[in-house]
Amino acid sequence: MCGIHDLTEKDLQPLTYSPAYLNKIKGMRFFDPHVHMTARTTDDYQAMADAGVVAIIEPAFWLGQPRTGVDTFRDYFSSLLGWERFRASQFGIKHYCTIGLNSKEANNEKLAEAVMEILPQFIYKEGVVGVGEIGFDDQTPLEEKYYRAQLELAKEAGLPVQIHTPHRDKKKGTQRSMDIALEHGLEPHMIIVDHNNEETVKEVLDRGFWAAFTIYPFTKMGNERMVAVVKQYGSERIMVNSAADWGISDPLAVPKTAALMHESGIDLNDIHLVTYTNAVKAFAQSGQINEADFDVAANIDQSEKFNGSSILRGGQQPRIDKNTTIIR
Repeated sequence: MCGIHDLTEKDLQPLTYSPAYLNKIKGMRFFDPHVHMTARTTDDYQAMADAGVVAIIEPAFWLGQPRTGVDTFRDYFSSLLGWERFRASQFGIKHYCTIGLNSKEANNEKLAEAVMEILPQFIYKEGVVGVGEIGFDDQTPLEEKYYRAQLELAKEAGLPVQIHTPHRDKKKGTQRSMDIALEHGLEPHMIIVDHNNEETVKEVLDRGFWAAFTIYPFTKMGNERMVAVVKQYGSERIMVNSAADWGISDPLAVPKTAALMHESGIDLNDIHLVTYTNAVKAFAQSGQINEADFDVAANIDQSEKFNGSSILRGGQQPRIDKNTTIIR
């Protein structure tokens, strides 16, 4: 066994981490329209920026355990509009969010009523590009009640809706989600139906809705399956996201999927549509997205602070050298 003093100068040379997929997407820009960065680290932000991710949308969602009071929602929504937006900016990424009561916590009726009272305080704020993610989990009457209520909020605000389709009995839940949205007078082009798979995609597209796909390890959709979907259905109204969160997930799912598509012979224009343009077009209906802002966000000053807080610690310099084994 050797110690640090046994290492040679050659041993201490920087290691180069250059995943092969990065070569296939060099120069491309990506928009991840569904990623829960509150649960991710600054290393994830840096890796996403290095891979070409220029903008993201963070939907309000369930945090892994039930919240017990409306003030926890108030603080969470505020963090999406404040600290998290700032944190993303420190890595050159433009951060947007969607705000809503998630389907899982809609089953706590007393708390749900309180959350519905505060939602109008947030959905009109700068950076909010939709109401979401909302919809069904177990497809209960309470989930439907608050899904309908939030559709009305979105219609009144003129905002797109980001729908969470259930993991169980997905086809039925997806159909119900679309049917109810149409009942409330929302146009399909204002609805992004998320977490699609091969069972749901045709009907979603045939009915004129946006079809979003979550590339998530071991469940939902793998990127090889996503390649097959694009080859079969094309690129119109289809978008890819990572939905990376506190579980086993990959915030680089969008650029990795683009690389696999390129390797599989899919046209670059189609790749650009499903990993960037379609998401921009769908959520720009909020009136909040201007692509020129992505270039402004790229001008990074990591010495900036938000309410007195910085992503740096002590005497840290902006951005560590991720290619060296030595942490100074």
